[in-house]
Amino acid sequence: MAHTCRGTISLHGAFIHTEDTCNFTISNGGTQTFHLKASSEVERQRWVTALELAKAKAIRMMEEDDAEDELPKETEKNELQIALRALNSKLEDLTTCNDLIVKHGSALQRSLCELEQLSLGDSPDLHQKVKAVNERATLFRITANAMINACSDYLDLASSQGKRWQRALQYEHEQRMRLEEMVEQLAKQHSRLEAVARKEAKTQQAAAALVEQSKAHAALQPGNIVSDEDEEEFHDAVEDTQEFELEIPDFRHRHEGSTTSFSSELDTENDSGSEADTRHKHTRAVIVSMKGRAEMDTEIEKEIFEDAGDLPGSQQIVRRKRRMRIADKPNYSLNLWSIMKNCIGKELTKIPMPVNFNEPLSMLQRLTEDFEYSSILDKAAKCSDPHEQMAYVAAFTISSYSTTTTRTSKPFNPLLGESFECDRRDDYGWRAVSEQVMTTVHNIIVGKLWIDQSGEMDIVNHTTKDNCHLKYYAYSYFSREPPRKVTGVVTDVEGKVHWVLSGHWDDRIEGAKVFESAGMMKGDKPVLETGPSVLLWKRVYPPPEAARYFHFTVLAAQMNEMEESVAPTDSRLRPDQRLMEDGRWDEANEMKLMLEEKQRLKRREKELEAEKAAAEGRPFVPHEPVWFRKERDPYTGNLIHMYKGNYWECKEAQQWNACPDIYV
Repeated sequence: MAHTCRGTISLHGAFIHTEDTCNFTISNGGTQTFHLKASSEVERQRWVTALELAKAKAIRMMEEDDAEDELPKETEKNELQIALRALNSKLEDLTTCNDLIVKHGSALQRSLCELEQLSLGDSPDLHQKVKAVNERATLFRITANAMINACSDYLDLASSQGKRWQRALQYEHEQRMRLEEMVEQLAKQHSRLEAVARKEAKTQQAAAALVEQSKAHAALQPGNIVSDEDEEEFHDAVEDTQEFELEIPDFRHRHEGSTTSFSSELDTENDSGSEADTRHKHTRAVIVSMKGRAEMDTEIEKEIFEDAGDLPGSQQIVRRKRRMRIADKPNYSLNLWSIMKNCIGKELTKIPMPVNFNEPLSMLQRLTEDFEYSSILDKAAKCSDPHEQMAYVAAFTISSYSTTTTRTSKPFNPLLGESFECDRRDDYGWRAVSEQVMTTVHNIIVGKLWIDQSGEMDIVNHTTKDNCHLKYYAYSYFSREPPRKVTGVVTDVEGKVHWVLSGHWDDRIEGAKVFESAGMMKGDKPVLETGPSVLLWKRVYPPPEAARYFHFTVLAAQMNEMEESVAPTDSRLRPDQRLMEDGRWDEANEMKLMLEEKQRLKRREKELEAEKAAAEGRPFVPHEPVWFRKERDPYTGNLIHMYKGNYWECKEAQQWNACPDIYV
């Protein structure tokens, strides 16, 4: 309750006033006031009553939260358990008393009934007296039952309060344990810093002593005079190497019994467990790399195809002029109340999400952006060394994450049958086509404003069985590692390391070839010697003003640029996405709802057709992609969609009869 969004008023401190038959106001008593109008006096009174009840509930919740902050001590916890046991014992006593009261009450009633029958004619007032006593006995039994019920309710309430206190104690214990871990990490960092400081002080003292010794030696030489200019010639020795550590996976499960395996030489653990156990083991190694960078790769420039005639099998292509950015996004406020009202009583798949959470690109276009750094693959194709080639391929996979640091809005979820073509042969040297072949429902309303990539990845060459193992380091406030760090090793089928990679997935990746990988140790860690690093990939940052238009890169801004002769299902022709890019968000929301309803109607028709086919005992043909066919991957055995190879021919002939009608 204490943390509210901007533009909201907390109910526990709100003032609700009625102005006339239809208008009323809600204010916080100071800076913010909401003026609301109902359609009638009855509806206004309903709103005011509901808000007053919600305000009372909010106050109770705040008081309960404040009470939870005052956590009991361990002695109070024991006292609570003792009190609960005592209450339980009292309840058992009361239950016994209740049984006795019922038993004796029933006997009393029987006796009185007999007395009434025997003495009915003796006295005219006797009947009234007996009836009054009978009523009192009945009331006594009802009161006893009510007392038992009240005691039972009290015990349930006390038990629930005890459980809440127990959870609060558990939460406090977990918080204390986390705090102890943080303090322990800080102490370790402090110890490491002290060790580095002591080492640096010793180095400076040794260097100063060396300078003094050199000055004294020069002064003893006849005719030598030490001047200030001479002192400038003395410098500390600069090492020509640098060191860092990374983890190397154990690939013994690939080639058991090998005596030349790098993992066999460097493994410090016992060989035990199944293949699945050894697959995730790692060895931490020290990388000794020469400083500097190879001259041939000091910078990576994007390769531009000046002459399209150099592309085999292509016609002369004229480079077209494309836009460099899109219009600034409008400053639209988001009405969360209207969204929540539309969500009430609806299924999750039918809740319309406004375009305010999106960026004006389809997921098909977003995936095509991964080829922005396709020049890395061009370099990889020219490598004669398969391990160097693998290093470039790994750098290409890392480059696809570079824009996720700032691109936090969701792309449009493609409609079933939606397609997208991207012909960039005039500058990048490639063209691509994609199609939505399945429907995915995303139930995340608001995404994170900061994204981190963490985990491990393996890239396998199915021909040579070479492997590149990448590790994305998770961000931690107390970690010594810089944020967004990536390291990797390229190994052959025997597990021998040939290349090492290091860098950051949002900036650059460098690689170095390993010259020596066995026989040297630093403590309990093996040492790998490498040559100078090679720049494998460097990010091209978006323009400074890109924050005004969804942090788009130049390529992203060109993805939704209108082109002629595209398929009628192309993402550029999607009306809600186009309206959003043009800044007409209200119309885009209405159009998005119409498109989703049309797709749901088609889905229901397919479901009815499938049910009818099943009832008639005939096969049902599901949705088939237009430009792709489903096949089984020969290497992994997984089902994949392979390109049929007829899209560009249909575009040249403008034959789009196979395309479904998906837009409004």
